[in-house]
Amino acid sequence: MSLSREQMLVEMGITPIWVLRDSEPAVEVREAAAKPETRAPAAEQAPAIVHEPAPVARPEPAAALRPMSPVDHLNWPELAKQVAECRACPLCEQRKQAVLGVGDLNPDWLFIGEGPGAEEDVKGEPFVGQAGKLLDAMLASLDIARGNRVYIANAVKCRPPGNRTPEAAEIAACWPYLERQIALLKPKIIVLLGKAAVHAVLHDDKSLASLRGKRYEYAGIPMVVTYHPAYLLRNLPDKAKAWEDLLFARRLLREAAAPELPF
Repeated sequence: MSLSREQMLVEMGITPIWVLRDSEPAVEVREAAAKPETRAPAAEQAPAIVHEPAPVARPEPAAALRPMSPVDHLNWPELAKQVAECRACPLCEQRKQAVLGVGDLNPDWLFIGEGPGAEEDVKGEPFVGQAGKLLDAMLASLDIARGNRVYIANAVKCRPPGNRTPEAAEIAACWPYLERQIALLKPKIIVLLGKAAVHAVLHDDKSLASLRGKRYEYAGIPMVVTYHPAYLLRNLPDKAKAWEDLLFARRLLREAAAPELPF
């Protein structure tokens, strides 16, 4: 049996068969090209596999290292509790306890150091080792004493491993606590002891030698820069320079406390 041309094409699987018409052939071809490709019934098709783009990986801090809630409105007990529970940077992992600070809560003087050492980490109070004894002697030379018109704090509240200098990220993590301490204390003069304190408050990386002997301000509070007592223990000749800085700070304090003269 002979098959027609159309039947042969169907048997070969070549479909659909286009038939040219006498009129408007171009239109017919365009319409055919626009038609969707013939597909098998849905039941016979393999299920479509949708490849969605992989989510972009965003680094998340570990649960143990998430920043704490804002501290702007905390009072002293609330601030102390939050510092004690702080997990905002890796320093929390090796501390025995966080060290908030110590002293008069209505001070004239605020001394800001670097961070707790081994003894401070145990006792929970800043400057209790050899550097602390030297700081006490420096205070006594000004006729003031720890706990009397003086508050002592640090740039970071947890001991850096091996008593190393705190890193910038660690100082930044602790800055809200120090900032809140200053706001609560309202000191009349601030003394920055060493580069970590300078970095925390002044955000300056210049040498201490270039920063000494100048008046700075924080929120209208006069501020001076001097050497950290631990540095002075290793560099005894610079004790005289530190004494000059303290005299300069005392002069600024007295000027700030002097009543305005009437016109």
